[in-house]
Amino acid sequence: MTALPAPSVALDDQLCFALYAASRAVTARYRPMLDALGLTYPQYLVMMLLWESDHQTVGQLGSRLALDSGTLSPLLKRLTAAGLVTRHRRVEDERSVAIALTDEGRALKDKAFGISQEMIGAIGFDSGEFDELMQRLRLLTERVNRGEAVC
Repeated sequence: MTALPAPSVALDDQLCFALYAASRAVTARYRPMLDALGLTYPQYLVMMLLWESDHQTVGQLGSRLALDSGTLSPLLKRLTAAGLVTRHRRVEDERSVAIALTDEGRALKDKAFGISQEMIGAIGFDSGEFDELMQRLRLLTERVNRGEAVC
């Protein structure tokens, strides 16, 4: 069995701080590119899900993004006001709201395509390093969500 890291109260020894700092650095790098599209980072995440699969419910989007409806609803209202998505009650279940891309929202996909490429280049990982990091982060998320790991 592999030895666990020694407990510490030093900030630089905290996994949660390293994740927080990395997340802030990455989202800060996204900011100017997203500003040019008129999107915030959370709005960009919603748009990416809709570009993958249009016509999703608020619940589906919230589940994929790990966001509750109280956080997601205002964000979707702003995307609607910007003319990028429409919101409507589903005929088959009026309790749920479906989100769909507008033509303008679909057209934004082409403009956003270069963002991913730019970020991959900025990070500078080769494909093996990138895949390993993604795998580790997914495992970390899964374990934390199951209550197996803490910062």
